[in-house]
Amino acid sequence: MKTMSLRMPDYLKSAVNDVCQGEKISLNQFIINALSEKVSALQTVDIIEKKASRASKEDFMHALNQVPSNEPCENDKL
Repeated sequence: MKTMSLRMPDYLKSAVNDVCQGEKISLNQFIINALSEKVSALQTVDIIEKKASRASKEDFMHALNQVPSNEPCENDKL
């Protein structure tokens, strides 16, 4: 595990401290959670963009054509 120093404006540190007290977590845990969420969100966007780049309209239409054209079940009707 690595240690790093972080500079942040006083107003933000105060706001984060308030959140940490309310959630009963440490400042370190808050920062780890926030960074983890951000990295996960960015990685998810990358994965979706990569999958989208491999997609084609023809494949999508082919998949749609495989779906039977049945009336919806009684519970699925609006």
